[in-house]
Amino acid sequence: MPTIRERDSKVVWHPYTPMKTWPEAIAIVKGEGLYLIDEDGKKYMDAISSWWVNLHGHANQYIAQKVSEQAAALEHCIFAGFTHEPAVRLAERLLHILPEGMEKIFYSDNGSTAVEVAIKMSLQYWSNKGVNKKKLVALQHAYHGDTFGAMSVSERSIFTEAFKEQLFDVAFIPFPVIGNERNSLDELERQLLTGDVAALIVEPLVQGASGMNMYSPEILEGLFELCRKYNALIIADEVMTGFGRTGPLFACGHISVSPDIVCLSKGLTGGAMPLGVTACTKDVFNAFYDDDRMKMLYHGHSFTANPTICAAALASLDLLLTDDCAASRLRIAASHAAFASEIDGHRMVAAVRQTGTIIALELMTHESSYHHSLRDTLYKFFLDKGIIMRPLGNIIYVLPPYCITNEELQYIYSCIRELLETL
Repeated sequence: MPTIRERDSKVVWHPYTPMKTWPEAIAIVKGEGLYLIDEDGKKYMDAISSWWVNLHGHANQYIAQKVSEQAAALEHCIFAGFTHEPAVRLAERLLHILPEGMEKIFYSDNGSTAVEVAIKMSLQYWSNKGVNKKKLVALQHAYHGDTFGAMSVSERSIFTEAFKEQLFDVAFIPFPVIGNERNSLDELERQLLTGDVAALIVEPLVQGASGMNMYSPEILEGLFELCRKYNALIIADEVMTGFGRTGPLFACGHISVSPDIVCLSKGLTGGAMPLGVTACTKDVFNAFYDDDRMKMLYHGHSFTANPTICAAALASLDLLLTDDCAASRLRIAASHAAFASEIDGHRMVAAVRQTGTIIALELMTHESSYHHSLRDTLYKFFLDKGIIMRPLGNIIYVLPPYCITNEELQYIYSCIRELLETL
């Protein structure tokens, strides 16, 4: 009888995978908290929350039960002209915890589509008002997703190279590197002075896919204040940073200036099911609230606000908003901070970055890139130790589910120490 892995290699095309040189996938058959278990019974610590989505551990029984109950009552219904309790209740709860000013929730089905909706909202907002503002501004090194609008507001890179002629132009401002933050603020102001900027889009505080690049709340607030000064919309892509990853429930919670639009996904359902949310202010919504049907937002998805997925998100929020979960996030952040202090200055570490439950180590190499030759060596090293990591080139990071124990964190740290000595 062929194994799952053998059958997979004949019929499946995996994401972000060089299928000729890396044809075999590890077949996972079960999840238990921090662990994924393969068909041979080997357990792996999911140190990256399976692409940053898992908040409370795999196969969480509370979330599973709520999904089961909802599926037995109503599995799906069209969301244009119809509604249901899980979608309404989820919107109510999200608006209660989102940054100040959010008043409407638009559902989609993943992070990229949440960003697509935000881009369309921001551009059509000005069009509906009869104002000629069409320019979008993003940060250098940005990554906002793999659909065409999301790729357009992402830095031109290996991710976008094949499609560069099809992407629309975006103004990129310098990433606020420590010591040169003023460059970012000055360039944003220069762009805003032209009067044609529709919106600024940023990953607040932490850029994920580009290498866990981190910047300060003070700079984030400065960027947002400039947009307020020059009347441009602010889009906060909290797809990765949302739901406590940086400390507060949302990275924008570190500052006093709220965005106009917030994008959510990944941890929204605790990693159980796919869901995207684009939240906006009343001002943004009102630009579409008109008798003229040409001013409506022509966007939707077949599975918009799927009731079973909304039930998963509601269950995840139940767990997220407990005192125990808040304490776990503080515990993980403190543990990361202690390890960062210990490892900073190691001869093989070029830089250590840590915000909340996210810690990243940039290894000392001649260059940093997503396809650095060291990447596969790092990946295999940690797999052999029973740890799932997906190094971003020469950058390794730990972004775990909140259920991880201190002992499990220390094991991961010990393996990182061993790696550094091996290198």
